[in-house]
Amino acid sequence: MYDFCTNLRFLDGTLMALTRAQVESIAHLARLELEPAEIPAFQDKLSRIVDFIGELERADTDGVAPMAHPLPGLSQRLRPDEVTESDEHELYQRNAPQVASGLYLVPKVIE
Repeated sequence: MYDFCTNLRFLDGTLMALTRAQVESIAHLARLELEPAEIPAFQDKLSRIVDFIGELERADTDGVAPMAHPLPGLSQRLRPDEVTESDEHELYQRNAPQVASGLYLVPKVIE
């Protein structure tokens, strides 16, 4: 599992705040257009989130068994697996900018 906080720690193990450049990079990846005046607020909020993740990582979970289900001993009521709507993907895809072989074509977002 990827440790999100690994690259954000000082040598003593404490978390550091995100830099302005990191916030701008996150905004770019999320396709968010932030005004320069908004960045400090996001920088603070995202740094607090990263700090909270660090707190969760430090929690002592020794002896805690992983849960396979949030409600042990109970089962979830399921509805019958029946088709209730008709296939209208062609109707929905008429508004799409690009479609090929019944699939939506989208711009590359991972650089």
